[in-house]
Amino acid sequence: MSWIETDNQLVKTFKFNDFISAFSFMTKVAFVAEKMNHHPNWSNVYNTVEIRLSTHDAGNIVTDKDRKLAAAIDKLAEQG
Repeated sequence: MSWIETDNQLVKTFKFNDFISAFSFMTKVAFVAEKMNHHPNWSNVYNTVEIRLSTHDAGNIVTDKDRKLAAAIDKLAEQG
């Protein structure tokens, strides 16, 4: 599944085998997001992580910053 642009946000849901796998993924994303100084709006319920990206200092719209973070997140998801 690819990122969907809706309501001025990039949105994607990731599913994992269990809570530990989902939380591990979120931890990896947190390190990348911190390095990029661009932090996601996300939620986690058991094995599911939903991520919403927009650039707050650009007026809460989707920018290249969001697309770059989305690509980095996809790479992490592929690595498992």
